[in-house]
Parts: sequence; C-alpha cells; structure tokens
Amino acid sequence: MKGRIFSGMRPTGSLHIGHLSVIQNWAALQSEYQSYYGIVDQHALTTGYEDGLDFGVLIREIALDWLSVGIDPDQSAVFVQSHIKEHAELHLLLSMITPLSWLERVPTYKDQMQQLGKEGGKDIATYGFLGYPLLMAADILVYKADTVPVGEDQIPHVELCREIARRFNHLYGQVFPEPKALIGKVPLLPGVDGRKMSKSYNNTISLTASTAEIKEKVQQMVTDPARLRKDDPGHPEVCIVYKFHEVYTPEVAEVEENCRGGKIGCVACKRHLAENLDKLLSPFRERRAAWEEPGKVERVLEQGAEQARQVTQETMKEVRHVMGLR
Repeated sequence: MKGRIFSGMRPTGSLHIGHLSVIQNWAALQSEYQSYYGIVDQHALTTGYEDGLDFGVLIREIALDWLSVGIDPDQSAVFVQSHIKEHAELHLLLSMITPLSWLERVPTYKDQMQQLGKEGGKDIATYGFLGYPLLMAADILVYKADTVPVGEDQIPHVELCREIARRFNHLYGQVFPEPKALIGKVPLLPGVDGRKMSKSYNNTISLTASTAEIKEKVQQMVTDPARLRKDDPGHPEVCIVYKFHEVYTPEVAEVEENCRGGKIGCVACKRHLAENLDKLLSPFRERRAAWEEPGKVERVLEQGAEQARQVTQETMKEVRHVMGLR
C-alpha cells in the first residue's frame, strides 16, 4: 500500500528558480505516494494579512507553475487550503490540546518575529502567527499523511506535528500516524546580487522568465571582484555565476577548470549559464501555455478539492467522535 504525503506553498508571489527543486521533488514522489499538494492561502495571511493579496490571481499563478514543472493532477490532488474547511476545523480542535510553550519554542517563531516584525516593520504579534505551526500540523494530520517532504529548515515543524499527534492519540486513542520528514535535496541558491533570493529584493529568476529576461538576470550576477581581465585566474568559490553552474551545468568541472586557468572570461561564462537556464525553463514555458486555457486550472483545483475532501471529511468524522463531539 502506498504511503501518503502532504506538502504546500503559500501564494504570496510568483515562484522563482529557488522553488524549482522543491516542485521537482514533489513531481518525482507522485508515483510512489498518494500525494496531496495544497496552495495554503490561509498561511499567507499569517504574515500578509495587511498586504492586500489578490488570492485569485496568486493561486492561479502558483497552480500554473506547479503544473508546468510536472505536478500531474491525475496522480496528485492539487487544491486550495481554504476550500477544504476541515483544515481550519482540525486546527481549532488541536489548539485545545496544544501547550502554548510548544509553539513559543519553535525556532522559526523567534527568528521571524525578529526579521519580519522588528526589522521588517510587520505587525505579526498575533495569535495566527504564533499558531501557524499548529495550522501546518493540521494540514498534515487531516490527511493522515505519514510522510512530509520538506527542507531541513522545516524539520522542527514536522517534529512539532509528531508531538501533537502523540498527545492527541494519548488523550483520545490512536487516530493519527506520526509523520516523518522526507528531506529533499534543495540547493540553497543566492539571489543574482548575492543576497538571499527574494522577490522583495528583485533578485530572482522567475520560472516564467523569457530568454531575454534570463539573459538580463544572469548579466546582473556578481562575479569574482579580483578578476579584472578575462585571462586572469578566477576564484569560482566567490562567484555567484559559478554557484548556479554547480546546480544547472552538467560540465561544471570544466567550467571550474576554465575559470581557474583564465581560459574563459566572465562574459562568456555568463552566456553559457544563461543558455543552460533557458534550456531548463523552456519546456516549463511551453507546458504552462497549454495549461493557460480558460477554465483548465480551475477544473484541476475543483477536482483536487473533491479528492481532498474524501479524505478530510472521514478524518474529521473520526476526530469528532473520539473527542465526544456530535
């Protein structure tokens, strides 16, 4: 019997090349697991409730990105979190049994309070922001998922989910599996300016980028500042272009050798990278165009929501029963 996975992304803006390996990992898991992938719009409100997010547009865009990269609606349920009311219901019921201290000790809580709150000027001292890891746990447990594909930074959230499942099972009997984290290989790429890759810095390469846009972004990449002439020996370890070559160029050893030996200049090196990135993204652009036909994405999301509800409604029927709710 196949295992079951849940994962999701917040619809807060266009996806970029930093998201690509995550979606590709999801696509690779589709044949091995019953797969549930949620566009988690309620999570987006935990930090973006004042931002006037146009969820209709953002949800459609992220769905198009997923489908173009390889998420197959015949193999995976693709849906919008807020369309499945059981997510919010389980979140509420789990909040009754979850100690406040468990949420306060989540590492990302203090980090983001500092980065987004004190430094970013956002008012996120809210119940919703404190409780977002609990909502994540509800997202996972409402599907009785046994596996959660995540990056290493999300491991504490999966551990919290396991603790909550154990506590619920101790109080009410065996209902939830304790999901395990499946750590995907996600390269940590910088933005084209060397800072963290972020849409707010305008230093990303969009998954929908055209050939010209890719070239323009690669031209902005910071290279070895000590290399003044193209035949000077280079130092790839300090070059942003090389960090992308390591991920997207098969002949990366040759690139490194040519750089260190002064056999290739930075202009030619950037041209090589831009060509490779264009080859990578070109099939996604073509598949995306096929999915952009009016109504197609909406049908996928409706179909996915129906599949999701078949599971979540059964889960919540059981949860209500063991908690004595009728």
